[in-house]
Amino acid sequence: MKLLVVSSHPVPESCGAALRDRVVESSITAGHEVDLVDLYAEGFEPVMTAEQRRHYHQAVSNAEAVRDHVDRLAACDGVVFVFLTWWMGPPAMLKGWMERVVLPYEAFLMEGRPADMTPRLSRVRWLGVVTTLGSPWWYWTFVMCAPGRKIMLRALRSCCHRRCRTFWLGLHNIDSASNRQRCSFMERVDRKIASLR
Repeated sequence: MKLLVVSSHPVPESCGAALRDRVVESSITAGHEVDLVDLYAEGFEPVMTAEQRRHYHQAVSNAEAVRDHVDRLAACDGVVFVFLTWWMGPPAMLKGWMERVVLPYEAFLMEGRPADMTPRLSRVRWLGVVTTLGSPWWYWTFVMCAPGRKIMLRALRSCCHRRCRTFWLGLHNIDSASNRQRCSFMERVDRKIASLR
């Protein structure tokens, strides 16, 4: 399986970077081909310009500035996002990547109403998230209704293969997590990546 690993964390010595490395290592060990996109290391520009917005609904020209990313997304069998959850959702860098790369005519077609959206990422059969959160699980899930999970796995899934499967691995209370809890989470990541088929 070809996995696109999209990482978004500005601090190279962070837990997020360690999780990124673990996802890559686990994927290679499991026999997957890995294409790593480290948004901060690449200096990805997440802000859409006025001119890019004007071309958003125009085939071909809407992807000119991000063609490499668009092609890499279309060529993978699965996507694993690794990021630190900020304000209950993906960080601005990753959200900007989605807005600039998950484009009409490339990732989906809009014919009439939004309910008529046709997926174009038909090769993508797995979507996964590996993230850390400062909040406790019950607050994020029941009080905030898991907004980040809905953005990353429900909305994006509508662009993928109709039988696309998803997974969410989140380490809550990261600021007070013990070494044992962090190691246990890393082992969960290993097991999940190894199970992807």
